[in-house]
Amino acid sequence: MAETIKYSFEVRPLSNEDGRGYLVTFPDLPGCMSDGETIEEAIANAMDAEHSWLATAREFGDAVPRPGN
Repeated sequence: MAETIKYSFEVRPLSNEDGRGYLVTFPDLPGCMSDGETIEEAIANAMDAEHSWLATAREFGDAVPRPGN
């Protein structure tokens, strides 16, 4: 079974110019982000993005950072 790693994430509201809603980013995972119209949707989408980011890194043999690094 694969190790479960918990990464922290940040949620911020998007401006009207940026389409409103919410943006979620993962400070420890460069380029890993997602958005949604509600906080709940943004976080759910971000969990999918996190999973995809980690799966892609492992598939290509890229280093997977430890949380907090």
